[in-house]
Amino acid sequence: MDFPWEAGTATGVGSYPGTDPAEALRVVLGELPGLPHLPELPERGPGADMIGRTAGLLVDLAVRVEPSGWRFSDRPGRDTRRSHDHLVRDLDVLEELAGDHDGPFKIQVCGPWTLAAGIELRSGDRALKDPGAVRDLTASLAEGVAGHVADVRRRLPNAQILLQLDEPGLPAALAGTVPTASGFSRLRAIEAPIAEDGLRQVIEASGAFPIVHCCAPNVPYGLLRGAGAKAISADLGLVPKRDDDAVGETIDAGIGLLLGVLPGTDAALPRLQATAAPVRDLWRRLGFPIAQLGEQVVITPSCGLAGASPSYVRAALRRCQETARTLHEAPDA
Repeated sequence: MDFPWEAGTATGVGSYPGTDPAEALRVVLGELPGLPHLPELPERGPGADMIGRTAGLLVDLAVRVEPSGWRFSDRPGRDTRRSHDHLVRDLDVLEELAGDHDGPFKIQVCGPWTLAAGIELRSGDRALKDPGAVRDLTASLAEGVAGHVADVRRRLPNAQILLQLDEPGLPAALAGTVPTASGFSRLRAIEAPIAEDGLRQVIEASGAFPIVHCCAPNVPYGLLRGAGAKAISADLGLVPKRDDDAVGETIDAGIGLLLGVLPGTDAALPRLQATAAPVRDLWRRLGFPIAQLGEQVVITPSCGLAGASPSYVRAALRRCQETARTLHEAPDA
């Protein structure tokens, strides 16, 4: 197996508290040197949130903020410009602080299915309801993400770029449990081959090492592998034993796992061995060589850290790194 990260690596999922991109990136670079990433700061407001940030990457599709959330608009306006401005500021800071980084570096964007569930058509319905709108959105996102990856590569010329597609809404889209705009009914389920094709379109256009993050129950491991994901990020606390076969097939296929082991909001951190134990238990239960664990698994918080305090963020990231190192150096402990 050939992964872009070194054995015993930890990383973050995406979001952080605060509004200062330089401060957040310094924390990431300091605590997660093996696999740093571009932090997202939704506290800055519309355009810095997951949906708005990614909507700003869309090509030839504009959005605006309505009381109900993000909605397509006829032309770019203040809200689209705000999304662009936040991202440009983040990338300027990235180039200033990490321009000479020569290892793997991760960036995150919202995946097409969660994005389609989070943006409304002009009629007020979710874009997910309209197959034609979803096709246009996916094609626009693929083009925008390709440009974004290229921009990051220009700013980090010595780095290997990893692209994380955030798809927390994908299981609900597949299950047909996404509510309509009124909330009184549910949208029709998306067929698995169609969902896989949409993800594949964005992954292939990006040209980056693809990761799909899904911090929800019922992660569709097989679908994500079929779409081209080379690593899957999940909250370990939401991985039930009934998923063992799917997780085992994923490991056997040589797919990396980014496993969330700590809460995303302030909590008392368990002892180091207690943090590592669920990861070891999963690996042993599935019967894979324990020496392989530190190479194939990256340790993360369970989800984004936007709701946490700065002191907890530092402590949690440090614990993730310590856990990853322990799982590599002492896998049988």
